[in-house]
Amino acid sequence: MSTSEIVEVTVRAMADTAIAKEDYFCELDAVSGDGDFGFSLARGFEVVLENWDDLDRDSDATFLRRVATIITSRTGGTSGPIWGTGFLRAAAALAKEPESARGTAVAAAALRASITGIMERGRADVGDKTLLDALVPALEALESAAAEDAPLQHTVQRVAIAARAGAEATKELQARRGRASYTGERSIGGIDPGATAIAIMLEELATRVAGSDVCSSALTT
Repeated sequence: MSTSEIVEVTVRAMADTAIAKEDYFCELDAVSGDGDFGFSLARGFEVVLENWDDLDRDSDATFLRRVATIITSRTGGTSGPIWGTGFLRAAAALAKEPESARGTAVAAAALRASITGIMERGRADVGDKTLLDALVPALEALESAAAEDAPLQHTVQRVAIAARAGAEATKELQARRGRASYTGERSIGGIDPGATAIAIMLEELATRVAGSDVCSSALTT
């Protein structure tokens, strides 16, 4: 599986999850938000899939920039700009790297750039009860695996486990960003929908990587 294939499999896993879990994500959002997170996210990723075969694949960066454009313009509410920025910053990070530099460390750099962009756009940080509470632990796991030159399947599993732990931990947090922040202490006790979405998407990615013919190589091809 090439790096480009990994990028595509990742985006595809995210899109399929957003659509399949639309109702569940809405239910989570309804606890302390306006209940439309799942609907908004699904509509954006539906357009990604509708245009899947026609998306420019001249490079990984070009592909992700196109995905970013669709998500930003077709996902409602604040999710469009936030998730779109994540894809756009990841694309920018990949564009700076030569094809020969592709590897788990480069993937980590792209995710770090994505997280930085989301933090800046949403003016949020870890502990604010947002998707960052799953993304940052996922990044830490990815960077640790990269330092160890861990196999791809093992790497993705570790990333998914870390994201799930981060998402589950949001139950104890009070929301400080987004509509949920208006509910104050009442937001404590519910899991954050954005963090949960990231966790489930990465779990789906881990399942797909485990089912591929790549079980022992890192992102080096």
